[in-house]
Amino acid sequence: MQTVKLALAGFGTVGTGVARILEENEELLLKRSGIKYVITSVLVRDTEKQRDYIPGPETKFTTNPEDLTADPEVDVVVELMGGITLAKEIVVKAIKSGKHVVTANKHLLAVHGIELFKLAEEYGVGLYYEASVAGGIPIVESIKESLCVNKIKNIVGILNGTANYILSEMTTNGLEFDTALSQAQELGYAEADPTFDIEGIDAAHKLVVLIRLAYGEDYPLEELPVEGISKITGLDIKLAREFGYRIKLIGQVRDVCGKLEAGIFPALVKYTLLLARVGGNYNAIRVEGNAVGPAFFHGQGAGALPTGSAVVADIMTLTKMDKPNNTGFYSSDLKKADILPPEHATSEYYFRFTVADKAGVMAAISKILSEHNISIAQAVQKGDASGVNVPIVFLTHKARAKDVNDALKIIDDMPFIAQSTISLRIL
Repeated sequence: MQTVKLALAGFGTVGTGVARILEENEELLLKRSGIKYVITSVLVRDTEKQRDYIPGPETKFTTNPEDLTADPEVDVVVELMGGITLAKEIVVKAIKSGKHVVTANKHLLAVHGIELFKLAEEYGVGLYYEASVAGGIPIVESIKESLCVNKIKNIVGILNGTANYILSEMTTNGLEFDTALSQAQELGYAEADPTFDIEGIDAAHKLVVLIRLAYGEDYPLEELPVEGISKITGLDIKLAREFGYRIKLIGQVRDVCGKLEAGIFPALVKYTLLLARVGGNYNAIRVEGNAVGPAFFHGQGAGALPTGSAVVADIMTLTKMDKPNNTGFYSSDLKKADILPPEHATSEYYFRFTVADKAGVMAAISKILSEHNISIAQAVQKGDASGVNVPIVFLTHKARAKDVNDALKIIDDMPFIAQSTISLRIL
């Protein structure tokens, strides 16, 4: 029986989940792989801290990264600490020491992935990262292996469970954004500083990883258009429902005549679509290939055991194979993507204007939209008992982002506009 020795950098929620799975499913892992997995060392900030779970008597807790990367007995370094500074140093040293690396760190991969993949290829080791996107959902290996013969036409999905939980609570229970966010924090779904989740940054990291997998090209994180959900109000949720939509934070990439259009944005999703029905802190991803057609993946995008499941699966895959397949492509030298300028992207739109309750306002708005090649599909004016300011909602046919931005800039400067316009795409 072969023994593989593991070193864990980080022992929080996911690290503990990994250790539990290795212990509780030891017999199954041995049956599937013929390998016994042993955690020999764990990097932590404080070795004296009381822990709910200890992997075993052979496990050493340490504050020195060299105990992981320089130990010749360690076969695989598992990076679960997050961040992009110390985490990168550990991953680089592990690779240069000839050790396989498994990571759940989408931020690290989004920023430094190309460099790290090249390094792993140079040293002939694996850099695996199933857990970096959508937790326990097997999306990375599915695109890398099962769907590898397909030209990917588009990927669209809910990539952040915290944002989805907030929007679900606003939709189902009528909560306002701040209340739903506080509830998510109380339940442990959102951090004390929720910026990465609610502003779309976490989802952006994951989308960059998915784009590389699907297209073999690098879409730089700093060039990716990103918009969060903090501006979404209960009124927008209610109005979207009346039109037959649900609002979701969407990550999307699609091939438009050989150029990649991608971004993170809140969007109206028709309630009949599966994505609209994904509730709570769940993730979902729809991948469309030219051969397989659409494939839908749904499951828990975070948590100790779901994410730990993905980590352990990567460990097993790496230690069973002769040659790692890190990127899903023959070479790790991925070129920069040919990017469709965001202002050229087209979509249907939802506009909510808050206006003074005066005659001629709707006609004035319609005129400006028409002058910017924006065709109106539906228009509804909602009454207000105060008779002061009222919402007007427009749903449009497909329009170019630049035309939309130019038109709204003019409209928002008009004297009858009481609040900045809310503009959301329709998926």
